[in-house]
Amino acid sequence: MKNYDPSLADRQSQAAKARQAQLEKARLRAPANDPQSAARQAERRAIAEARNARTAERSAAKAREKEEQIEQAAARESAAEAERALQIEERARREERESAERAAHAASRASELAKQKERDLEREKELKAERDRRYAARKARKK
Repeated sequence: MKNYDPSLADRQSQAAKARQAQLEKARLRAPANDPQSAARQAERRAIAEARNARTAERSAAKAREKEEQIEQAAARESAAEAERALQIEERARREERESAERAAHAASRASELAKQKERDLEREKELKAERDRRYAARKARKK
């Protein structure tokens, strides 16, 4: 046997027998022949369905959470917009009030300046009258 050199036909027949044996062995282990295989397959299906249900539940929860976040963001945005509107309105009222105060102050200042000018004119008239009186007195003494 040491120098045994099988021919091509011998090698092909041995390979065919080996393939046949493997096929027979696989047929014996086939799930259709195993009574526990159906139970394992049903268990796998149940696990897969439970996994799919959990995945769908998580997806639905994420979608709800995202919707809630969008609603909260919209609520925050509308609150911020209302706050900005209130600030703008308050600023407009404050500017209007300050403008009215400035106008009142300007009117008061103008009135005060007019009174001051009137007093200055009155004072100048009095000084001129005094000067004229002295001038007239001096003229009367020289005559």
